[in-house]
Amino acid sequence: MVRVIQLPTCSLRRKVLIRTTAILSSLVFAGVLLLFLGHNPISVYGSILEGGLGSSYRFKETLTRMIPLALTSLGIGLSFRMKFWNIGGEGQIMMGAFGAAFVGLNYSHLPQPLVLTLMGLAGIICGGLWALLPAFLKVKYRTNETILTLMLNYVALKWITYIQYVAWRDPEAFGYPKIPNLESSAQLPRIFGIHIGIILVPLLVLFMYLFITYTKKGYEIRVIGENELTAQYAGMPVKKIILSTLFVSGGICGLVGMIQIAGVNRTLSIDVSNNVGYTAIIISWLAQLDAIAILAASFLFAVMVEGGSYIQTVYQIPQAAASLLQGLILFFVLGSEFFIKYQMVFTSKKAERLLLEATTEPIQE
Repeated sequence: MVRVIQLPTCSLRRKVLIRTTAILSSLVFAGVLLLFLGHNPISVYGSILEGGLGSSYRFKETLTRMIPLALTSLGIGLSFRMKFWNIGGEGQIMMGAFGAAFVGLNYSHLPQPLVLTLMGLAGIICGGLWALLPAFLKVKYRTNETILTLMLNYVALKWITYIQYVAWRDPEAFGYPKIPNLESSAQLPRIFGIHIGIILVPLLVLFMYLFITYTKKGYEIRVIGENELTAQYAGMPVKKIILSTLFVSGGICGLVGMIQIAGVNRTLSIDVSNNVGYTAIIISWLAQLDAIAILAASFLFAVMVEGGSYIQTVYQIPQAAASLLQGLILFFVLGSEFFIKYQMVFTSKKAERLLLEATTEPIQE
């Protein structure tokens, strides 16, 4: 017989051992797949690191990919702390990009600092409002936020599709469905070959860590996440906190949309989010919603993604196989969290019966 018991605590040594075992196990299983494909697993793993860190250019590309992952993970991780399951990062990024693009395309004649500031504010407001809608329905009518935030992703996608193919379609693109590129005044400056969004990431990570750990609002968010009834009994304005927190959560995701169009894509398109919103969910849980751990996890994931693209070219590995390698690693690492919180106890049927008899009192007449 197998029984699963919840562990009250888990020592640091046990956590390190379990997670290390999970990573090594994932590499072994992925190595078997690579052997079936006719490749040396050690060489492929080395090439993944080379693809993400092997040169100055590749390192910059990895950092560029890390920026939206880290910021989006911080945004949705804030709502996750309240156990408000915001699965709408994709839509919030797209709507933030829409708001920023509207400003960038119509007010590029203004000075660059002013244009970028307005684009950032527009991105934050649009992303925040997109997250505020399901939050309002949640606190007002107790709707399911998981379904609502997920469905709003598709609404945002269809809206951006309409914008790209009809409303804002560039007449000078020779029939190709695209939105005009942003002027230079609406593009983020670059530092060391990377757009200045790289400066925002550590600042926001530090702010989020201090906010959650040391401020009253951060404490209230944590209490609501532990038990909403306890927060209400303590006199906290739970509904107001949920609404304001979701606006901030969506606003951070909306800011990511602004950064992507102003620093990477130079225009708005249906590919602006690039599945970052869904990937950030995994990163948030891998990091246990800790801001500093989110930064580290985002960097490692960016290395893995860039390395995966590199091995497709070098070894002619299909994209599906490269994605499967990434999925195996994530599956094992996420699955290891079960063994951190729970323990499986194996007992014989006889011992199980004796334990049942010992814990069952006879009925007294």
